Amino acid sequence: MGSLTFLKSRSPRECFKPAVVAVLPVIFAILLQLPAQASLSDQDLGPTNGTQIVTASLVLNVRNLDALESFVASTQDRNSRFYHQFLSLPEFVRKFAPDSAQIVAITQYLNSFGIQATEVYANNLLIRTTGSVDAFNKAFAFSIHDFSKTGERFHRPLQEATIPASLKDAVLAVVGPSDEAHFISHKLSRNDFAGLPLGKPNLLVPPKGATGVPGQYNVFDFAKFYDINPLYDAGINGSGRTIGIATLAAFHPSDAYSYWNLVGLQVDQHRIQVVKVDGGGKLSAKAGSDETSLDVEQSGGVAPGANIIVYDAPNSNAGFIDLFYKAASDNLVDSLSTSWGESEVYYFKAVGGVNHIGLLRAFHSVFLELAAQGISTFASAGDSGAYDANVKYNDPFNNFLSVDYPASDPAIAAAGGTTLPITLTPSEIVSGVTNPPNVPPLVVSTQQVWGWDYLQNYMVKYVGPKYENFFFPGGGGGGVSIFWSLPGYQQQTTGIRQSEPGQSVIYKDQVLLNLPANFPGRNLPDVALNADPYSGYVVVSSVLGGVSDGWGGTSFVAPQLNGISALVSQAIGGRRIGLWNPMLYRFQQVYGYGKVSPFIDITHGDNWFYYGVPGYEPGAGLGALDVTKLALAVFFGE
Repeated sequence: MGSLTFLKSRSPRECFKPAVVAVLPVIFAILLQLPAQASLSDQDLGPTNGTQIVTASLVLNVRNLDALESFVASTQDRNSRFYHQFLSLPEFVRKFAPDSAQIVAITQYLNSFGIQATEVYANNLLIRTTGSVDAFNKAFAFSIHDFSKTGERFHRPLQEATIPASLKDAVLAVVGPSDEAHFISHKLSRNDFAGLPLGKPNLLVPPKGATGVPGQYNVFDFAKFYDINPLYDAGINGSGRTIGIATLAAFHPSDAYSYWNLVGLQVDQHRIQVVKVDGGGKLSAKAGSDETSLDVEQSGGVAPGANIIVYDAPNSNAGFIDLFYKAASDNLVDSLSTSWGESEVYYFKAVGGVNHIGLLRAFHSVFLELAAQGISTFASAGDSGAYDANVKYNDPFNNFLSVDYPASDPAIAAAGGTTLPITLTPSEIVSGVTNPPNVPPLVVSTQQVWGWDYLQNYMVKYVGPKYENFFFPGGGGGGVSIFWSLPGYQQQTTGIRQSEPGQSVIYKDQVLLNLPANFPGRNLPDVALNADPYSGYVVVSSVLGGVSDGWGGTSFVAPQLNGISALVSQAIGGRRIGLWNPMLYRFQQVYGYGKVSPFIDITHGDNWFYYGVPGYEPGAGLGALDVTKLALAVFFGE
């Protein structure tokens, strides 16, 4: 029976201890060596006005987390009587949620300080609250301050909440009060990567059907690349399934309908439902509204018969976590994806300013609930290769290996990136460059791990040394978590890596954090699909001015997997699948990479550190997918 944690020597029951428990001693040993560190480059503007009304989310402890971990593992164990026997929401609440007396005690405590519980989510695991800054400061020993960073003003506490002894058994984390934008979307354009002078997006009218043109691919091309057409021919299009999108920016639903119409898909014109969580996210290019558009376009294009629920919330810790708790409480979607995240190291006190370990545990709890209810969940692994914290847009650190969260959580499927075969000249790589005479084109002849060092090496060789580090660290996210222990489903997988030695987080010559060496952490991604903008896609987005090409990033892969999940779910009779990961790694053990395997082995390329090799590697994971063979494997595995 597979577990979600790395505790080899213990009994089957003990093997389902929360992964966080196994690693907390390592984390605390590191943190005790370091001083508290203010968030980098923030300007503290002083205490927030005490009368200002703010909001926060109280996340409650799952009742018997060990049993929930065990149950989730059993739903993917073919020898268990619980195999694919998922819980309804009332069943989950009855088995794992706090009782009503605990919720009453919490609300009474809040009310004693003048804080109102405005909503208790249906899963009984999250309470939305509102009150004055003074009230929250008194209730949880906060000191809430205003800050400014890159022209944006926001507020947040200087420290973690102090939870009173009477509530410690019930309350896991107080998320907020803060309106600080934390998360970035994992989309990337070849035209604007990190401000490089690659020109403006090329507006165009895409042809209907597959284009066959790298950078202008659409969902028809995608279906051809990954063998989906046999499912469509058999009438499998996601009908009867509901896809969920968890996003931190609002969008125009008309973008998605325009995209589907332009490429030639006939869809239900009322298939999209938008759920505003905490008032919803902002609508603008800066906020990432194009991300939401492409998520819907891709997931709904891969599964054109599925319905879609878009959960959008403000970009904050509370907004992001509320999305998932809301989706779990509604229990309406069969699969859910997010293309947002941030580097895992930002959850460490020495780097992020506030110790967010409780927040990681809060996310993990809801990912377990989603899995227990049979909802398959996917997250983009990032677009900064093996160096997730070194995002080109805002790179304050030395280069060090890091991974993205929530993709690194063991209870979610991590979506990595590949590059499809392409041929490019220097002028096609960087606009304004003159093609030198007698220079051969750059040829990528086979699907490979996505890392833009292949562009860098070519440009340095044929155009000049100024392109050294020009494209770093663009590539598919992947590596080893330093927080989450190796999950049971990865323990028998050849190619799994441990964390590398000699890795430190250094900011302005100050060592903030020495990362643990040789830590047996969760490896990601799990699978990978085309994400390189040079072999990328078209997007329709009103905030970008219409249709533009040359888009990529693992932002595409997570919603594409979401759509694939809807297809596979329909193919097995309309039943939910649950957590993909144990199934994927089991299939790799059973089928390998032979003729009937659902995996396409990725043995070339790299993401600046991890190279494509036979089998698993933290560049493309288990590989790319043959979707029809995946559906057959799941069907016969039933």
